Amino acid sequence: MASGSGKVAIVTGAGSGIGRAVALALLREGWSVALAGRRPEALDETVAQAGEAADWAMPVATDVADPAAVERLFQATRGRFGRLDLLFNNAGTGAPPVPLEDLTLDAWKRVVDVNLTGAFLCTQAAFRLMKDQDPRGGRIINNGSISAHAPRPRSVAYTATKHAITGLTRSTSLDGRAYDIACGQIDIGNAGTDMTRAMARGVLQADGSIAPEPVMDVKAVADAVLYMAGLPLEANVQFMTVMATKMPFVGRG
Repeated sequence: MASGSGKVAIVTGAGSGIGRAVALALLREGWSVALAGRRPEALDETVAQAGEAADWAMPVATDVADPAAVERLFQATRGRFGRLDLLFNNAGTGAPPVPLEDLTLDAWKRVVDVNLTGAFLCTQAAFRLMKDQDPRGGRIINNGSISAHAPRPRSVAYTATKHAITGLTRSTSLDGRAYDIACGQIDIGNAGTDMTRAMARGVLQADGSIAPEPVMDVKAVADAVLYMAGLPLEANVQFMTVMATKMPFVGRG
């Protein structure tokens, strides 16, 4: 059974950072949310932070690169909540920041498996559920990242997969029309999470220098996803960029 709003979401990578912020925002807006992530204890912490909305959160330990785990996630969501209105494909990982020629094949494959294949597997499972439910349809939002537009140094695996997410978004948007499934992409730059703490100390720039970069409150990302998720299915944000205003992305920074 879903929450009072009747809206149901799956958020991958819900145990930390952007995924946690978005999951909590959805719960506070009355959504039922299946929380997917590899670490059960991190998912439990997200549930604990939900306060009174915790009853509508369902943690499901999931490695999105594992087809069987993805199948269990979607079956559990349908079993408890009855339907699916939103999939936020957010789970992601990176590789060690080494020169391109030194990146191991195993490291490359792990990033591709999680960032790209994982998003595809979840999208495929969402299609199967959304096209058969009543009312039909739903929405998929992919976390593309600023890296879907421009790379950082020594980030070939992450950047390649995020560029590929843009292709997945476009194909999903096109193929979803027949089933009232909308798909859009949010590209995020320097949201303030544990992963971006190094920004304040300084990170590698394209010219080889090390420089600190500004970050923004992760709440801005959660609010943006809430906006996208709240649209009627006849409207869609195809691409949205939400970034720290002064980060070195636009211009010659």
